[in-house]
Amino acid sequence: MTLMRDAQNKRNNDLIRIAAQSENLSEEFVRKGVARGTIVVPKNTVRKLEKIAAVGKGLRTKINANIGTSPDHINIKEELAKLGAAVRAGVDAVMDLSTGGNLTEIRKEILEASPVQVGTVPIYEAACRTVAKGKNVSEIDAELLFDVIEEQVQQGVDFITVHCGVNKANVEILKRQGRLTGVVSRGGSFLVKCINATGKENPLFEQYDRLLKIVKKYDVTLSLGDGFRPGSVFDSSDGTQLAELSVLGELVLKAREAGVQSMIEGPGHVPLSQIEANVTLANKLGHEAPLYFLGPLVTDIAPGYDHITSAIGGALAASYGVDFLCYVTPAEHLRLPDIHDVHDGVISARIAGHAADIVKGIDGAKKQDNEMSKWRKARNWEKQKEFCIDPIKFEKERKKLIPQEEDVCTMCGEFCAMRDK
Repeated sequence: MTLMRDAQNKRNNDLIRIAAQSENLSEEFVRKGVARGTIVVPKNTVRKLEKIAAVGKGLRTKINANIGTSPDHINIKEELAKLGAAVRAGVDAVMDLSTGGNLTEIRKEILEASPVQVGTVPIYEAACRTVAKGKNVSEIDAELLFDVIEEQVQQGVDFITVHCGVNKANVEILKRQGRLTGVVSRGGSFLVKCINATGKENPLFEQYDRLLKIVKKYDVTLSLGDGFRPGSVFDSSDGTQLAELSVLGELVLKAREAGVQSMIEGPGHVPLSQIEANVTLANKLGHEAPLYFLGPLVTDIAPGYDHITSAIGGALAASYGVDFLCYVTPAEHLRLPDIHDVHDGVISARIAGHAADIVKGIDGAKKQDNEMSKWRKARNWEKQKEFCIDPIKFEKERKKLIPQEEDVCTMCGEFCAMRDK
């Protein structure tokens, strides 16, 4: 019996109780959301988790961090260190996007070490196995792909990204679109290559019922990936993106019929003027499924600072109704992130999510700001550290230049406006 079925049948479930407590909401509120499919609690039945995070309507905006090896850099100790940095920075979930090394062993270590939910993109491993056999990515076999999915969910993965909306019909729309940056989703690009090379339908779309059957056994949440997400502001909100979104909405309904939790992933690179419309359409076409957005990045010209471009877009997107933000690090578009990039990416995304939660009226969000302001006025630095989003950074910066009068900072010193009565 899945969590969704328990919620629909009003059965007691510890996941709902724990999620409700962490949000300071009633169990009934969370239960109704899970039953309708507007809230998900990603949790594989074979895993034990220290932290349960629900994602969806009426809840605090959640944050995901991506970690994982590449073919050019394989060091599991570094990835575990990044996991630790992400957790310390307050992340709610991580995704293992590894494409280099022993992927089964890497995933095993991450699953064992992670106190938070873990997601994956199974087609990455299917592509790695295909290339290891001396074949092209375009030759990914459907049976291999479903074998990989089954192995990963058996191992304990809590949610998986599957690009089910990359189908033959939408590939034809892509060909007519005239995009500037084409397909930037790695998983999406693999499937486009397969469709173009073989003329066959995407097995994740064609055999969607089979996919549902596999994940249902372990109550794994589907994250319906945006394989056609825009990789530039020029390509945002085009016909290809919206055609895929429409398909994903239909697949959400099928997942709910099967008792499988699902959420929809979103763009990508989106200019400020289009963010509200993108969120509104995603909620409408996606039947209010939880929305999981990467950023969005609001400009393309800031490599090295894309944790900022994504935080700007993420704050807006979440304030309009996005439920789950995937962080972007300063290393985006440049290289594999290091431990410092991971920390900065999580903090930037958390700032965006918190700013949106104030707008959403999420319980406790504004109170934290008010507490911070109260202690700032009182010049109580220890209390400020308690309520700020990154206490370690706060203390580090505070210690750089300590003035003689320790109740002020070196910006204004004796002219501190906060000292006025």
